[in-house]
Amino acid sequence: MKMPDMPLPDGVTLESGEDPQEVAEALAADVARFLVQRLERADRASLVVSGGSTPLPFFRALSQVDLDWSRVDVLLADERWVPEGDPASNTTLVRENLLQNKAADANFLSLKQVGATPEEGLPRVRSALAGLKLPLDVLILGMGNDGHTASLFPDAPELPDAMDLESRDLVLAMNPPSQAQQRITLTRPVLAGARYTALHLKGNDKLDTLAAAMARPEAIMAMPVRAFLKPGLKVFWSP
Repeated sequence: MKMPDMPLPDGVTLESGEDPQEVAEALAADVARFLVQRLERADRASLVVSGGSTPLPFFRALSQVDLDWSRVDVLLADERWVPEGDPASNTTLVRENLLQNKAADANFLSLKQVGATPEEGLPRVRSALAGLKLPLDVLILGMGNDGHTASLFPDAPELPDAMDLESRDLVLAMNPPSQAQQRITLTRPVLAGARYTALHLKGNDKLDTLAAAMARPEAIMAMPVRAFLKPGLKVFWSP
C-alpha cells in the first residue's frame, strides 16, 4: 500500500491505499488472521468495532471470512442511545453489514438495552456484557475531527471518569453537548487493554486530525484518541 509521508510514534504503523475498498479488505484480512490465531489458543475471541460509514466495506469483507464465528463475541465500542432501526443506530449497522454471511453465527452483545436514557439502561448493559472476557482481543476504532474515539468526546462531562485508568467501570453513559444523542461507551481502561488495536480512517481531514493528535501526545483530554496512539497500534487509512 502507498503510505503518506507522516512521522509516527514509536511502535505505531500506518497502512494506506488510494482505494477505500482495498484498505478495508486489508484490515479485514489482518483482523481475520488475528482472530484465527486467538481461537487456536482460547475458547472464544472478542471483536469490538466502531460505527459510522467508514467501516462498512470492512464489515462486509470480514463477514465473508471463513472462521468459527460461533466462538466470536461481537460488540460496539460505543453506541448512540437510539432504538434499533433508527438511522443513527450503529447496532443496526452492525447487524445489517457485519453479522451476515459467514459472520451470522457470531454472538452479538448489544450496548443498547431497555431504558429511556443510557444511565437507566446501564445495569442491563452491564448484565449483557457480564460474560465478556478481558482483555479484549480485537478493537477497531474510528476517530472524529475533534479527536474523539468511541464516545470519548472532549466536551463530555463524564470524560474524566471514562478516561480514568483506575476505573473499574466497563461502560459509562456519555452526554457530550456537541452531540444530538446521548451515548454509551466502553471505558478507556477496557479499550486500551485490547490485544490488537486498529484505527480505521478515511479522508484527508482525518489524516490532518491524526497529525494534530500526534503533535501533542500529552494532551489526552483535549483529543482522547491520543490515549491510543501507542506501540502496537495499526492505522489503516484511505483518502
